[in-house]
Amino acid sequence: MSYVKKRSVLPVYFIGAVWLLWALLAPLYRPTHYVMAALASLAAYFLGKMLFPDKGYEVGGAPGAAQAAPGPEQKPQSTGNPEIDALLDERAKAVSEMRRLNDSIKDVKISAQISHLETTTGQIIDAVVEKPAKLPQIRKFMNYYLPTTMKLLNAYDRMDSTGASGANIDGTKEKIEEMLGTICVAFSRQLDALYGEEALDISADITVLEQMLQQEGIGGMTLGGQ
Repeated sequence: MSYVKKRSVLPVYFIGAVWLLWALLAPLYRPTHYVMAALASLAAYFLGKMLFPDKGYEVGGAPGAAQAAPGPEQKPQSTGNPEIDALLDERAKAVSEMRRLNDSIKDVKISAQISHLETTTGQIIDAVVEKPAKLPQIRKFMNYYLPTTMKLLNAYDRMDSTGASGANIDGTKEKIEEMLGTICVAFSRQLDALYGEEALDISADITVLEQMLQQEGIGGMTLGGQ
């Protein structure tokens, strides 16, 4: 926060009023007249400062900097499907928290693993948003794997931020570090599983196409007929 002072212009108007009234009601043809008028206007200025002082107020950010847009991430627009809307909301919360943890935890390996988890989580949810029929496939992921992973990362962050060392702290951190590698593999497998049906369909299409080409006598030929 920075403090900005806004000067009142009314005391300046007091000076103008004194000169105007002096010109109308008192002589202004000798140097002493001007000196007296200047002294009177100075007194009027200080009187105006007392009656209408400068006002100060606080603004966010550095002095002179433009106000930034609100920090919190905006809530995703409704898709019309309450379950998908809830899924998008959970993704926004999870991704935001992963980014915070990634900034807080300084370990390079763990930071890379968090980045992988963030990317994979987004891809998993994007796949379901594109095809809501896949939602049952990620129930366990959303209800257990993701929240448990966030719990472990937060525990690591809290212990790491203390800077303390001991059997409990070091042992717990080591267990979480070992587990993160397995978690990354589990997240990747969850993403791969979402494309299992498409992979089977494509495999079937390739098999049928190969059989048709073989019937035409061109099976196994490379491009260009070689």
